[in-house]
Amino acid sequence: MKIGASTLSGFKDDIGTNLEYFEELGLDYAEILHQYPNQDLDTSIFENYSLKYSVHSPIINLNIASLTENIRQASIAEIKKSIDLANEIDAEIVVVHPGSIPFLGRDFKDKIFELNKQSIEEIGEYGKELGVNAAIENMPTFEGYMYSNPYELNELVTSLDMSMTLDIGHANHAGYGPEDMYFDSIKHIHAHDNNGDDDSHYALGDGSIDLKSIISTFEDKKYDGTYIIEVNEKDWVKKSYNYLKNNF
Repeated sequence: MKIGASTLSGFKDDIGTNLEYFEELGLDYAEILHQYPNQDLDTSIFENYSLKYSVHSPIINLNIASLTENIRQASIAEIKKSIDLANEIDAEIVVVHPGSIPFLGRDFKDKIFELNKQSIEEIGEYGKELGVNAAIENMPTFEGYMYSNPYELNELVTSLDMSMTLDIGHANHAGYGPEDMYFDSIKHIHAHDNNGDDDSHYALGDGSIDLKSIISTFEDKKYDGTYIIEVNEKDWVKKSYNYLKNNF
């Protein structure tokens, strides 16, 4: 089992502080949340650690499905910067959020979904050129979020010969159970817990998700990707890591 953690738990800190903590815990992987205040990085810092990496592209102020073309193109450009970073630090996966539907965009959903697909395809092709897998993440069920349905996301990425990042907590928040979470297209996993009522990003075992059934399915299927602990507090990284080590 390949286990890592996201710098989400300390995203306001400098990257080095997070990586040092992960390495001290004994983790093998780290996922870099590549957004403010850690967007302009000196990549030499990654050479100071024995960790392997994935990258999460920015999520603040981006919308790859925007009806405003300049915003859509700027969003794509920012994600391509994350793919460039991944290429520089030998990270094989870049996690990408799909676009979103604003309040006044609800009457133009077909157009928004079309633009979203075009953007994802462009991002995927750019990643392939650099040997980086752009894996699209399923979303929680909040107003305007696209692809909270993992079946629909699997259909999209399969049609584009791309991959999915399964976010277990998001799928649970959207009402999907263990039997709805395995797809061959999944090459990367975000692991965190909740009680189904919010996207809480709790430590593993602190919510109501049937994590043992979900993860056991992936292990039985010989899943070869990484489980990235994506929690809101640093102490929860250690607790979640111990949960995985003690249960699988």
